[in-house]
Amino acid sequence: MTSESTAADRTRIDFARAVPKAFKALISFDAAAREGLDPALAELVQIRSSQLNGCAYCLHLHTSDARRAGESEERLHMVAVWREAGNFFTEPERAALELAEAVTLVSGGGVPDAVYRRAAAHFTDAELARLLALVLAVNTWNRIALSTAKVPVAGRR
Repeated sequence: MTSESTAADRTRIDFARAVPKAFKALISFDAAAREGLDPALAELVQIRSSQLNGCAYCLHLHTSDARRAGESEERLHMVAVWREAGNFFTEPERAALELAEAVTLVSGGGVPDAVYRRAAAHFTDAELARLLALVLAVNTWNRIALSTAKVPVAGRR
């Protein structure tokens, strides 16, 4: 067995165990971002970013958390198509989802001024900053989960 096949065959690292200080710092960053935001809104934003990033692990986690925060199955099913199902979401929620998409897909041209202005019209500066921090955090979590091949387990958060 070559060293190349050995590296490819081994199990992915446990990020939390391998770099506990970085993991704890990210948990603290995530918690600080959520502070003062509506828990259901926070989960909707994290669900949308996780959908865009193709992160099944985080999608499972955040849909479970959204249910605990009082989200309905009906609304959870509509997050992926929130533009077409606009009547399911409030104006602030639509602005937050649009901002989450723009930040998650930032390499496609940045965050358009119109998207930022819509979000700023519905949130205070502190709320907007928290919302941005939350999107940054979930994108980091998505990348960790995808890079380390985390998979969701049915029936478990």
